[in-house]
Formats: sequence, structure tokens, C-alpha cells
Amino acid sequence: MPSSRIAVSGSSGLIGAALVRSLRADGHEVARLVRRPARTGDEVEWDPQRGYVDVAGLVGCDAVVHLAGAGVGDHRWTEDYKREIRDSRVLGTAAVAEAVASLDTPPRVLLSGSAIGFYGDTGSSPVDESAPSGDGFLPSVCEEWEAATAAAEEAGVRTVHARTGLVVGRDGGAWGRLFPLFKAGLGGKLGNGRQYWSFIALHDHVAALRHILDTESLTGPVNLTGPRPVTNAEVTAAMGQVLRRPTLFPAPAPALKLVLGEFAEDVLGSQRVIPAKLLDSGFSFAFPDIDGAIRAALR
Repeated sequence: MPSSRIAVSGSSGLIGAALVRSLRADGHEVARLVRRPARTGDEVEWDPQRGYVDVAGLVGCDAVVHLAGAGVGDHRWTEDYKREIRDSRVLGTAAVAEAVASLDTPPRVLLSGSAIGFYGDTGSSPVDESAPSGDGFLPSVCEEWEAATAAAEEAGVRTVHARTGLVVGRDGGAWGRLFPLFKAGLGGKLGNGRQYWSFIALHDHVAALRHILDTESLTGPVNLTGPRPVTNAEVTAAMGQVLRRPTLFPAPAPALKLVLGEFAEDVLGSQRVIPAKLLDSGFSFAFPDIDGAIRAALR
């Protein structure tokens, strides 16, 4: 993509911050959506709860990348927090999509966040983008989340749903919590350890987002996971080996359910998700294996 203006929501999160750094390093102008009045020329005010986006701030954007949403694992899943998880995604996405659709000259592409939670528990069976949605809270949220981009799609904007897996990064997400535990020698497998974890290195995730922006043939759902999902037991072994720490503290399923409540079902669930569309479009992973993804995060 030549030097462009690109709007990004969720720019303070693990993925959004890394994407903004990458885009700016290559000379792109980034407009960050912020939940307060804009203070600088690179900020665009928005309020997902009110469905408000300062549309003027999107004028001239070649692409909009929408990554904002409440953290799924940040709090215990009370009914209020489940509502926040849903509303932050569905209402925010609808607001962005409607703002994009209202522009006289809309951007070429809306790249909107989603998650492999769409598929639910897939056991040991590999699934790609052609698989149906699963059952439960997260699959239902993902379905509504993706449907909320309808306004942009109807306006003829190429729309992509980035179904993100477990991002291996040091400063946030699931691995941001795992690294301190394993470094302290307190890590271990979760439950029986046989559940599949569909991981992706942060470096590869950012590269995949940029690949999607540049690849006109990619539309609809695209899995952002590495090509070789591994079990939680294999993740545990790799963390111990790379960090040179023992992994003697497993978390039994009953303990996880006591601490995490309903969210434990998803932690213990298995998702063996394959990035078929990325691979078919020629994307190449720098860190396809779990050991390399962990080492990349530590660098």
C-alpha cells in the first residue's frame, strides 16, 4: 500500500499499538479513534456507547481498522460484564460501520476485529473459515459483532472480519498474564492440557492485518491464527523450555471454574483453527511454531 491515511480504533491495546507503530514506521498517516475530545490532529473522537463517530476525522482515510472492545478475560463474567463485552463490540462496530458508510468517498476497506471464539469448542477437529458458529456466549457475541458491519458492506466497502486467536505478546492479552507466572516458576497446564490453543505471534498478527489491507481478494471472515495449533500441554512445555523454568503447577478444571466462573469453559475449551484464507492468499508466517512465537515475544 502506498503512503495512506488509516484510522485505527483500539490503538492503545496490545495489537492496536503494535499496528500503529508498524504503519507509522512505513510512512502511513494514522488517525486514532479516542473516547474523548480530540486533542491533536491524529485523533478522532468517538463514543461507542452513544454510537457517535466524528465523521470528519475519517475523511480521506484509505482504510479503517476497528479493534476496540472490552477485554474478554479482564473480569469475572457477571451478567453486567457480559453485557459490556457484547455492547463494546456490537455497538462500537455498528457506529464505525455507519460512519464509514456515510462518507461521500468511503475507505477502500473496513478491517473489523472478531475472534475465533466464533467457532466455540471444536475439540481436536481442525476448522477453517467455512465452519459454522458454535454454541455459547462468545459465539453469539462474535455473530452479532460481525453482523454489525452491515452498513459498510451495503455501501460497497470491502469488509473483513479478523477472527483473532491467542496472541503471543509480552505486554498484554493471555500471554501477558502467562509470562510472569511462568517466569516465577509457577506455570503449569490448565485442566487436562489436551485442549488446542490456536496461537499467533504478535509480529505475525500485525503483518497479517497489513496483508489483509493490501489484498483486495480477502473479504469476510479471515482467521488470524498460526498454521500449527498446539495443545495447552505443548504450550506449557514450550514456555518451560524457553524460559528455563519448571512447570509443576497445573490448574485443575474445578479450580479454574471457581476462580473464573463461566469464562473457565472457554479457557478449558479446545479450538484447532486453521488460517486457510491467509495461507491461500500467499501470506507467510515468520513464527509458525510456538517456540519461535514465545522467543519473538520475549525480544
